Amino acid sequence: MSSRLPWGILGTGNIAKAFAKGLASSKTGRLVAVASRSKEKADQFGAEFGVKRCHGSYEALLADKDVQAVYIATPHPMHAEWAIKAAEAGKHILCEKPIGINHAEAMAIVEAARRNDVFLMEAFMYRCHPQIRKLVELLRAKAIGEVRLIRASFGFNAGFNPESRLFKNALGGGGILDVGCYTTSLARLVAGVAQGKDFAEPIDVRGMGHRCETGVDGWAIGELRFPGDLVAQIATAIQLTMDNQVRIFGTDGSLVIPDPWIPNRDGGSSKIILQAKGKTDEVVVEAGAPLYALEADTVAAHIDKRQAASPAMTWDDTLGNMRTLDRWREAVGVVYDSEKFETCSAWIQTRPLAPRKDRTMKYGRLEGVTMPVSRLVMGVDNITTMPHIFVMFDDFVERGGNTFDTAYVYGAACEKALGQWVKKRGVRDQVVILDKGAHTPYCTPEDMTRQFTESLERLQMDYVDIYMMHRDNPEVPAGEFVDVLNEHVKAGRIRAFGGSNWTAERTDAANAYAKQKGLKGFAAVSNNFSLARLVEPPWGGCIASSDAKSRAGHTKTQMPLMAWSSQARGFFAGRADPKDRSDKELVRCWYSDDNFQRLERAQQMAKKRGVLLIQIALAYVLCQPFPTYALIGPRSLSEMRTSFGALDIDLGPEDLAWLNLER
Repeated sequence: MSSRLPWGILGTGNIAKAFAKGLASSKTGRLVAVASRSKEKADQFGAEFGVKRCHGSYEALLADKDVQAVYIATPHPMHAEWAIKAAEAGKHILCEKPIGINHAEAMAIVEAARRNDVFLMEAFMYRCHPQIRKLVELLRAKAIGEVRLIRASFGFNAGFNPESRLFKNALGGGGILDVGCYTTSLARLVAGVAQGKDFAEPIDVRGMGHRCETGVDGWAIGELRFPGDLVAQIATAIQLTMDNQVRIFGTDGSLVIPDPWIPNRDGGSSKIILQAKGKTDEVVVEAGAPLYALEADTVAAHIDKRQAASPAMTWDDTLGNMRTLDRWREAVGVVYDSEKFETCSAWIQTRPLAPRKDRTMKYGRLEGVTMPVSRLVMGVDNITTMPHIFVMFDDFVERGGNTFDTAYVYGAACEKALGQWVKKRGVRDQVVILDKGAHTPYCTPEDMTRQFTESLERLQMDYVDIYMMHRDNPEVPAGEFVDVLNEHVKAGRIRAFGGSNWTAERTDAANAYAKQKGLKGFAAVSNNFSLARLVEPPWGGCIASSDAKSRAGHTKTQMPLMAWSSQARGFFAGRADPKDRSDKELVRCWYSDDNFQRLERAQQMAKKRGVLLIQIALAYVLCQPFPTYALIGPRSLSEMRTSFGALDIDLGPEDLAWLNLER
C-alpha cells in the first residue's frame, strides 16, 4: 500500500485498547478515529491514545470518510449488526472473535462483505503470529509423523458476576464463545494440515459442561472427531484456571505449544517444544513485532484481495469454526435467549425489511393472489432454528423473494417458525404464503379442513395466499375437494388453491366441476419438475411433470406449475457421480444413463456461458413456455446467492430441447 491504512475502532473496552496499542507499533496502520455509544468514553479513549476524532456513536464513525478500516471491538452479540453496517458503509473490517454468536450471524456478515466488496477477517490474532506458520511447517514436514490426537485448553477464573459480560446471557457470555473458539479454530487448523488442507471440519462434535444460573457455560469440554479418526480434546472455562496449552500427538512423537493463544503480546520470541526420535528440541520463533501489530499488518497485506480474505483466517474457516461452536454449545445445552423461539427478536437488522434496489427477482401472477408471486419460492422444511430462519428469510426478501412454501406434514416447528418470523418482521402484507395439507393417509375433505385449521393456528395467521392439497385421493370425487376449498375461499381463509402431486386428468376434472358449478378452480399445481428425470419418487404418491406429455399439457393450458425438487435434490450440485453410490436416495431417485447425459450437457453449457452448473439446471425450470415457479431449499446464504444467479440466464426453446436430449 502507498500510505498507512487509516483505522477506526468501534468500541472502547480492554480489547480495543490492546489493539490501539498494537496498531501504534504496526508498519502499515494508523489510528484516526474511535467511537463509543458515549461521547465521554470516546473522548477518554482518544486522550489516552492520541486520537482526535472521537465519535459519540458508532454511526458517526462509519460515516467518517477518513476511516478506511474498522476494528469492531464490541461484545459479540453486537458484531453482526455493526460488521454488516460497516460493510454497507464501504469500510474494511477486522471483527473481534467470535465473529458472531452463531453460524447464522457469521453467514450474514460474510455475505455483506462479499456484496459490498470489502475486506473482512475475524480477529484471531494468534493466527497472525509466525508461531502458527512454524507449527504448520513442522506438521507438514511430518516432524511428529501422522497426527492422531490434539489437546487444547483455554480457560481462566473470573469468579461469578451475573452482570459481567462473561456471564450475561444477553451478551453471549460463557467460555465456549469467549475463549473456547480459540481451541476449536486451532483443532480444525491442525486437523486440516494433517489432511493436506488449510483446515478440516469435524464429523462428530460432543461436549459436556457446567451451566451457570444465567444459562451460559462456566466450564466445558468438547470432543471432536475428524475424518481418519483424528480426534481432538478441547476445554474452556471462565470459572477455572487451565494450563492454556496445546499438545499434539503423532505417530512419531509430540509437540507442545506453551503459549499458543497470546504468544508474547509485546513482541520477542516464543517456542514450540518438539519431542521426537528420543530427543527434545525447542523451536524458537521470533515475532518481530507486537501481536496486535502483526494482526493489523496482516489486514493491510491482504486488503486488496478482498474476497480472498486473509490466509490467517479465511471466510470459509470462520464459517466452519462458528458451525463447530454451535454444535459444541448444543451438546452442552447453552442456548441464548435471543436464539430461543419464545424470546427471539428481529435478527441483526433492526431496519424495516424490504427488497434491495439491486434485486433481480422475476415475478408472476396467480389468479386470486393479490400480490405478484416470486418465481423462486423459499421452502421452509429444513430450517427450524430462529437465528437461521431470520438470516435466511431476511436475505430471501432482500433479494426480492416474497413467496414461502410450507406444509402441515413439515411439522409444527416449521410452520410455527415461519409464522413467528412473519410476525416479528411485520411483513404479512408483503409475503405470499403457500401452505399444503391433506397428505396421505389423511386425504379427505374433512381431514383437510382439520389440518388447515391447525396450520393457521401454527402460522398465527387468518389466511394463506395459496393452499394446496399435498396429495390426491382418487377415491374421493374431485368436486368434493373443490367444494370445501371454495368454502374456505368464501370465508377469507384462502386466496387461491391447487393440488400438489395431482395428475393432469384429476386437475382437469376438478376444474371442469368448478366451471360447471360457477366455483373457483385450481390456480396452480405443484408437482416435481426438473431437468433430471425422476427415476423413482422420493416419497409415496409423488407425481412428476417433466415428461413431454405433461409439458405439452401445461403449455396448452398455461396452468402454472410450482416445481418441487426443482434442482433434483443435489443431482446438479456436484453430488452426482456414476462411480459414487454412497448417497442411496440420490442413486434411487435420480441415477440413470439419460440423467447423466443431461448432467454432462448442462456442464458443457455452464462452462460455455461462464455460470454454475446448478444455475443452468434451475434456469431450465424457469424458462419453460408456461408459468413455472421453482421451490428451492437453500441451507446457507451462499446457496441462496447461487440459486438467484439462475434468474439472469435466458434459455431459448433450442437450449431447452438440447439440455433435455431432444436434439
